Amino acid sequence: MSQNPAQDPRLNMRGAVDLSGLGRPATPAPGTPGGLPAPGAYVVDVDTEGFPALVQSSTQHPVVVLLWASWSETSVSLARDLGALADQYAGRLLLARIDSEANPQIAQAFQAQSVPSVIAVLAGQPLPLFQGAPPLDQVRGVLDQVLEAAAANGVTGTVAPSDAAPAEPEPEEPPLPPLHQEAYDAIERDDLPAAAAAYEQALRENPRDDMARAGLAQVGLLTRTRDVDLAAVRRAAADAPADVDAQLAVADVDVLGGQVEDAFARLIDTVRVTFGPDRERVRVRLVELFDVVGSEDPRVVAARRSLASALY
Repeated sequence: MSQNPAQDPRLNMRGAVDLSGLGRPATPAPGTPGGLPAPGAYVVDVDTEGFPALVQSSTQHPVVVLLWASWSETSVSLARDLGALADQYAGRLLLARIDSEANPQIAQAFQAQSVPSVIAVLAGQPLPLFQGAPPLDQVRGVLDQVLEAAAANGVTGTVAPSDAAPAEPEPEEPPLPPLHQEAYDAIERDDLPAAAAAYEQALRENPRDDMARAGLAQVGLLTRTRDVDLAAVRRAAADAPADVDAQLAVADVDVLGGQVEDAFARLIDTVRVTFGPDRERVRVRLVELFDVVGSEDPRVVAARRSLASALY
């Protein structure tokens, strides 16, 4: 802006009231007799608690602050005019109305001496605009200058209207089948055997129940790793690379700890050097761990190919 609007000689102080007259009855609520108009799409009422967030928002879009008081008819009239202008600017700026009686700390922070007082906030910095109630066309000119200054400082975001349609709620997930719910509840109370029994029953009723199969694999992993000594498991696997049980155990803790690719590679290597029942045990465990991780996971897809190669 070429000059501070607060010093523009064309803006008179008509309607300004000294703040020393504060200390009046409680402020009527917006939209009630004696109060401000109800907030609009680009108008918010802010108190001391919400003030820091308001200042922060000024880094995204211009904020115009109106300090007002309920006993000042000029304040109420100016709030109505500024609200109408905020609607016309359609989100290019946010009008924040602050009751100076209820929030004297904010009035002091702005060094406001009278109400109504209007201050712009751009990128966290206050810019006094005017006091009192200038004619509407002059107010519009001041706000245009605010927008020019905001653009020059890279503050060009827009305000989302407060009456915008709310986002569509997330659809509720359908209830779990009874046996799945039974298993889930058992896991919640740390009864892993009961959870396994529920999933096993679900698979007996429907052998193609992939959710039950994955759940049973997860419960199996939790059961096997419940009381393991991680350091001892890793030491045993390192000391006895040909011990199938040791390799299975460390693969379990690797999957549980998120080292999925290490676990798969370990067991595929074990498949390559084992035969007969031991090889089958390792294959079955790998398939269970695939179910734990998820059949669509890229690590599972790659490991399935490597397992097929190792077996054949």
